[in-house]
Amino acid sequence: MTRNTTRRAVLVLPVAFMLSLPVSACSGSASEDNNTVRFGYIGDYNGAGLLAIAEKEGLWKKAGLTAEVKPFNNGPVQIQALSAGDLDYGYIGPGAMWLPASGKTKVVAINTLTYADRVIGKPGMTSMKDLKGKRVGVPEGTSGDMVLNIALEKAGMTAKDIDKVNMDPSTIVSAFSSGKIDGAGFFYPAIDTIKKKVPGLDEIASTKDTGDAFPTAFVAGNKVPEKKNSKVIKVLQQANDWRKQHPEETVTLTAKMLQVTEAQARADASHVETLSTKDLAAKTKSGEVDKWLKKLGDFFVRNKQLDDNPDPGEYYTGDLYRQVYSK
Repeated sequence: MTRNTTRRAVLVLPVAFMLSLPVSACSGSASEDNNTVRFGYIGDYNGAGLLAIAEKEGLWKKAGLTAEVKPFNNGPVQIQALSAGDLDYGYIGPGAMWLPASGKTKVVAINTLTYADRVIGKPGMTSMKDLKGKRVGVPEGTSGDMVLNIALEKAGMTAKDIDKVNMDPSTIVSAFSSGKIDGAGFFYPAIDTIKKKVPGLDEIASTKDTGDAFPTAFVAGNKVPEKKNSKVIKVLQQANDWRKQHPEETVTLTAKMLQVTEAQARADASHVETLSTKDLAAKTKSGEVDKWLKKLGDFFVRNKQLDDNPDPGEYYTGDLYRQVYSK
């Protein structure tokens, strides 16, 4: 089965934030230590929150594990590291969910539902029709690209109706702020950075408006043994419930880990819906999580990132997630 291999990025925080992240050592070759967990993450509330909690609450130690965490700018690079055996686990947003669906990795836990993606336009641009023929920046293959394509489809338009320009997230921030592009398929918290320079920008479309679910997830390399997956899933479930019960403390811990202000972390968290582990296990059992993933898969097929849409059971280890929760 062939796949579209265009570069995808899911950078969420501006580059300046990424460069300031604390990094634990991560070996460049596959670890033979079954008690060591090499975990990649993206520097935002979704990607870092549970890792910050697990460290603070000593959850790795309680599970008999040692965690080595490392920040990445995007999901696809983490998937490459997983495939090479240089990571055991990673974090991806909905825009990169096509990768596990293509068989490159396994989703071991759903994390949150995120609604941080927008189509933005220069002041005065209030509809997709206003973007017709205009330069629109987008980090191709990300959730920003996803919301742009959804909005185009809803407006009866296609990518051919705009001048779509593939850009890195940091370039979009500078290009929109300087007026070099008229719109963007983009995401928070980076949009907040643009708003400081272009306070009158218009939010033309939002994932929140679709009524659909956009899950973020933790993924594991295909060769990671089930025993290790079970231990890591348990840690993630425990951290998830701590986050649900301590939202403000989670903001503080995440801000400290990312070396950003609590206000920035709180603004980031405002676009996220967290669910208890009990709720996630129930939604897995009922098939609701499969419906979320299947709908995303349909989108990826329409946008030629996948040739076909597999059964989520082929790449989401939902049965294991439920088994670990029931213990």
